[in-house]
Amino acid sequence: MIFYNSKDWFVAIFNFHKSDTFRALLFMLIFIALYSWGIVYLELDVLKMNDKSLAKNITIMHSLLGFAISMLLVFRTNTAYDRWWEGRKLWGALVNNSRNLSIKLNAVLHVDDLASRTFFRQIIPLYAISLQRHLHKETTLYELDENPHPELPNLSAVQHVPNKVAEGIIKKVHQLYKDQKISGEELLFLNNELQSFTDICGACERIKNTPIPYSYSAFIKKFIFIYVLSLPLGLAFTLGLYAIPVTTFIFYVLASLELIAEEIEDPFGKDSNDLPMVKMAENIKKNVNDIFG
Repeated sequence: MIFYNSKDWFVAIFNFHKSDTFRALLFMLIFIALYSWGIVYLELDVLKMNDKSLAKNITIMHSLLGFAISMLLVFRTNTAYDRWWEGRKLWGALVNNSRNLSIKLNAVLHVDDLASRTFFRQIIPLYAISLQRHLHKETTLYELDENPHPELPNLSAVQHVPNKVAEGIIKKVHQLYKDQKISGEELLFLNNELQSFTDICGACERIKNTPIPYSYSAFIKKFIFIYVLSLPLGLAFTLGLYAIPVTTFIFYVLASLELIAEEIEDPFGKDSNDLPMVKMAENIKKNVNDIFG
């Protein structure tokens, strides 16, 4: 994740970091510029076309289509950001639940029960670490994909490490109850935090392995491409050679919005704008160690 000063306009405008859309779209921008130049040259210099009525009709069509594509992109970016923000809330809940469970266990466990304290000091942060690794794996992403992936290990045979860690925590707590080291009331006192780990993991997996429907994503890309390819046909009559930079800039804006949505719709990836899960897992470990002392 990139932390920045939102009030620093100079850096935001002139700094091109590795995730900037301009770098990703550079070759496509060059192609669109050359294509626009070819259309302008063909219509004005080769075919000698100068039909103002045709230009007016094409401009009206572009205005109508531009409104439609703007609505689609607004919905696309809002949906992608909702997924990113939900992922952030889930990891925020994991941080809080890890702290709450540690605080409660620190209160109910006897001060001389060093073995149990050491166990929970190690295993509670381990859940966050294992969940981070689980969400980074390609096998997690393709669990619901209808297409086979022979390049990946057998998805059904891959061990679900976060479940194993959560199972270890619950087994240990119930063993403490059987050994009468905690009471039945204290077991109920811990139940919400014990259950929350698996709930958070399931919600993260729902975001991870359920992408935006392919048909919708593919349609937006095709719509943008066809819309931009048709722009020079009308702009050449009214703008002349200026149609080249105008078309290129319009493509840059529309395609950038789609690229940004693609990046943030999976908040559990390894892109620069994805959630810093490794850092949050380290903070959980630090907090748990501080609580148990």
